[in-house]
Amino acid sequence: MAEWRNWSGLVTCNPLEIALPTSEAEVAAIVAQAAAAGQNVRVCGSGHSFQPLCATSDLLISLDNLAGIESVDPAAGEATILAGTKLHDIGKPLAAYGLALENQGDVDVQALAGAVSTGTHGTGRSLGSISTQVIGLRFVAGDGSLHEVNLHSDPDAFRALAVSLGSCGVLTAIRMRLLPAYRLHERTWHEPIDECLARLEERIVATRHFEFFWYPQTDEAFCKALQPTSADPSPLDACEGERIDHNYRVFPTARNVRFNEMEYAVPEEAGLACFDQIRNLMRERHPNITWPVEYRTVAADELDLSPNQGRATIAISIHQAAELEHRPFFADAEPIFRQHGGRPHWGKLHSLSARELAPLYPRWQHCASVRERFDPRGVFLNEHLRRVLIG
Repeated sequence: MAEWRNWSGLVTCNPLEIALPTSEAEVAAIVAQAAAAGQNVRVCGSGHSFQPLCATSDLLISLDNLAGIESVDPAAGEATILAGTKLHDIGKPLAAYGLALENQGDVDVQALAGAVSTGTHGTGRSLGSISTQVIGLRFVAGDGSLHEVNLHSDPDAFRALAVSLGSCGVLTAIRMRLLPAYRLHERTWHEPIDECLARLEERIVATRHFEFFWYPQTDEAFCKALQPTSADPSPLDACEGERIDHNYRVFPTARNVRFNEMEYAVPEEAGLACFDQIRNLMRERHPNITWPVEYRTVAADELDLSPNQGRATIAISIHQAAELEHRPFFADAEPIFRQHGGRPHWGKLHSLSARELAPLYPRWQHCASVRERFDPRGVFLNEHLRRVLIG
């Protein structure tokens, strides 16, 4: 049996096989064969989810060889990208056509399919998750059949499939809505957290991308502001904390130390109160935690299982080093997130099951019906997905 583990090392499994298809036809044949044998099928990209989304003791499909830009329409500002393409391999090829992703997070090692399926996001009050940039999906359903849905052909199913944790099928290609290529002016600085909070709304309004990290040991905020610019690229000035470069070079930050993470999306109006309680919790009960708390803004969307569905949100993330115990801290923080109406990030740690999750999503049952339509036998449901989607 093969062994697979996620990026942080928290999740491991021993699938019967790790398949590496290079085409949609291969994916379809693999799924059909597994379904006929009564096997469960899961899919892995770069393993950057902290939940056991990919874990299986049956068949695991790696999308590593199903990667690259399939087609680009510069006039329409669209591109079809194969599902296993890593985010760090998208920016430069698109820039050659004068195009760019609207937004992305500060980690760019994920496979596009995983980022889309879990609602991965960056920051910016007017900007949604990467899933909101998707306008079409190709995927292999639970019987091995190939399907294509988009905003026009089947908008109802599309809104369910855009963030579906791989529970309806294996994504093979993703059609993205793009922007003209652009550069970003990055400024970073440290300041006392109280000063940061006092000016938070002002900075969110004035900046396309603003976020901060609160460091509990120093009670300081590390602030990051990214703003589109027509100025020429310039290297990082370490003294001033500034640089100008292509967007795809500015968004990511190298993550050389492995960690585990919990993130909740709380309603925008609850963001500061929730952060304040997390801050107090860390001071009073977990003073040994040195990893920062991240605070970002995300626009509302209409995707059924998006944590941002129907409401503008504040995404608050907590972390702990992968080699250190995270569970007591995360267990104490989670009730605070829930008290403020938080919805957990699907790819990050939480303890909720379908019973707690269903009331948070108005179209929960609709998503279940779409899943039943494309995977009636539950080929793509592992133990974790059965717990969070069915109960």
